[in-house]
Amino acid sequence: MSRIKELFEKKKERVLNVFCTAGYPQVNSTIEVMKGLQNAGVDIIELGMPYSDPLADGPVIQASGAKALQNGMTISKMFNQLKDFRNPPLRDDGGGGIPVILMGYLNPLLQYGFEKFCEKAFEVGIDGLIIPDLPIYEFENEYKQILEKYGLDFIFLVTPETSEERIKKLDALSSGFLYAVSSSSLTGSDKEFASVEIYLQGLRAMKLANPILVGFGIKNKLTFDTACKYANGAIIGSAYIKALENTKDIEKTTKEFLEGIIN
Repeated sequence: MSRIKELFEKKKERVLNVFCTAGYPQVNSTIEVMKGLQNAGVDIIELGMPYSDPLADGPVIQASGAKALQNGMTISKMFNQLKDFRNPPLRDDGGGGIPVILMGYLNPLLQYGFEKFCEKAFEVGIDGLIIPDLPIYEFENEYKQILEKYGLDFIFLVTPETSEERIKKLDALSSGFLYAVSSSSLTGSDKEFASVEIYLQGLRAMKLANPILVGFGIKNKLTFDTACKYANGAIIGSAYIKALENTKDIEKTTKEFLEGIIN
């Protein structure tokens, strides 16, 4: 059983996934940020791989990716940082149970070598991938077998505009969970979150096979609590990245940011 599936077996609601960018705010901040998130009580860490053309990312995450690239972050450097993350110092108890997902775009993975990337992700202990620009046809016919070979869950995104037929198709192809985008805007958009409640109610009524986590616009306790009314949990990205921007103490900043949301 995958770590992600095991998590949802144990915890059916209020699952918190927090996004951070590899190599941000400093090139060597990756493990420190991940450790801070784990110690603060998050359930899943979603680690973004910086890319020069991030189609689905809003300005805050785009800026963090640009800074990480400026810092010299690469996929190879990221894997080198992650090689021991399933051992201390990431976990104070010496375990390694928290699921970690890599989020990024297809082109850099193809340049690295897709199977080589999946093999390396497996070796360092990654649990799944989110690749927003990977088409369904290519996934089914070219990449699905590779992901399964290395035991990696793959998470698809659905939006309020996704048809019911397509949602069911993506649910059938996904493993781990289904990422419900709360709106068609970019990450970090400041729209009235209450307006997506009907959409989330509709997803819940479909009784999908995968757990559902809601992302885009989740930034505080109110939006997290609202998402959790209709889904298994939520994903926070831009708001946390913004909190890290000028921090001098990643652990303290992370704890202070999350304690008001989780508790």
